[in-house]
Amino acid sequence: MMNHDALTGMKWRRFDGRQIELPIADAVRKTLLREKAAGHRLKVCIGTDSQVRGKVSEFATVIVFVREKKGGFMFIANYKSHQKMTIRERMILEVARSVEISYALCNLLDEHNVELEVHADINTDPSFESNTAIKEAMGYILGMGFVFKAKPDAFAASYCADWMVRNKGHQDVTWKH
Repeated sequence: MMNHDALTGMKWRRFDGRQIELPIADAVRKTLLREKAAGHRLKVCIGTDSQVRGKVSEFATVIVFVREKKGGFMFIANYKSHQKMTIRERMILEVARSVEISYALCNLLDEHNVELEVHADINTDPSFESNTAIKEAMGYILGMGFVFKAKPDAFAASYCADWMVRNKGHQDVTWKH
């Protein structure tokens, strides 16, 4: 599990590469207030994906703000692990990171009546390797009281975080939801 210091120590940025200088909870609060003042209704989806490159597992966690019928935007944190892991262990670590961020933000989101979903980059089809972690991931997320989404409905993990980890966080495309 990631402790509170690790959570606050994660380096977050916007899709265009601009660093988020505030602690992530403060940045989310400021974002919620700005979006509400602009008349937007939001949903937040949190997901993590990873990619193995040699002996390193690279991770990306995203906080996706979905504006009802008006697109969205995201905050991103990338990090690496040199620990050797099976695919199942990596899937569970992805879910754990998403749950930890969700847990850190859930009271704030509740205060602002913002719906929260935790997205897992795990396939519901048993013929895929990532399916080995579906029961544990679903139990963990639901057990923490969060809404669980898996592929193909887990766009925060399967598309947004996937893009950020596969492309090493390069900001050379425009993302629209």
